[in-house]
Amino acid sequence: MRKILLLLALVLANIVVKAQSDTLSITLENVKYPYPVNFMPIKVEGQDLRMAYMDVKPAAPNGKTVMLFHGKNFGGYYWTDVIKVLTGKGYRVIVPDQIGFGKSSKAFIHYSFHLLARLNKNLLDSLGIQKITLMGHSMGGMLATRFTLMYPDRVEKLLLEDPIGLEDYRTFVPYNSAEDDYKAELKTSYESVKKYYQTSYFTSWKPEYEYLVNIGAGVSKSADFPRYAKVAALTFEMIYEQPVCYELGLIKVPTVLFIGKEDKTIVGKALLSDEEKAKHGQYKILGPETAKKIPGCKLIEFDNCGHIPHIEAKDAFFKALTANL
Repeated sequence: MRKILLLLALVLANIVVKAQSDTLSITLENVKYPYPVNFMPIKVEGQDLRMAYMDVKPAAPNGKTVMLFHGKNFGGYYWTDVIKVLTGKGYRVIVPDQIGFGKSSKAFIHYSFHLLARLNKNLLDSLGIQKITLMGHSMGGMLATRFTLMYPDRVEKLLLEDPIGLEDYRTFVPYNSAEDDYKAELKTSYESVKKYYQTSYFTSWKPEYEYLVNIGAGVSKSADFPRYAKVAALTFEMIYEQPVCYELGLIKVPTVLFIGKEDKTIVGKALLSDEEKAKHGQYKILGPETAKKIPGCKLIEFDNCGHIPHIEAKDAFFKALTANL
């Protein structure tokens, strides 16, 4: 009997250890990034915060810098292969985790693209970098657009990879308060994250994408997850209430738009009927329409590819990226 109890205790201990190893802090302390992470101290609305970033220098510098802005459900960790390609071409690469995301502070503040753009400008100033090529994916595309509109003299070229906000979600997505979104975020689980990533981000699922789910879902097990969920709701509100699509024609720097033709991303998609879903988020239509709005914009499309070409269509994406730097 004693042996059986001991065996059960060992099994339970292993289960507990595994559960703990799967739990991530809301600032991803236990997630290893591909390059060393630095922190810039900042003060916002009286709060002392810190902004995480990677500053990756190439072995053979060409004197130019690329800055990468991540999407809403990601952090700097998913840029690994992009950083390798860019540094291999001699570019210094700056990869911030925006405030509220990744390893940066999860602050209760008024989130705005204007504020985030200014913080990124301050980061460049602190590093002594005057000119960049700016690349933004998903929500990062909205932020990159706002940054370029605010600081056109700092951007040599704008690269937008499946940016969200190509249509005004307020015109067809029902309004949800931050409190409503917070309650929805609290229901996050491994299963819900994986289902969302499978159906929203990729045309077909591969085991190599699993790490994205593990990070996206791992934070939901943290005791601090309610804070993370609240910040996620506040940043959803930022995306919903602060469209940039009406200002695309004001962009004055050379722009390249990379589009996965099977992307059907809609912010707030779960609130829509099937009929409404079919009308919106069609990137094979939104891509060409957006390219016409941006003066001199070059459109590059990827067949059989969803929301993240730099992961799902690596070879084609990297070929197009390096050809258009």
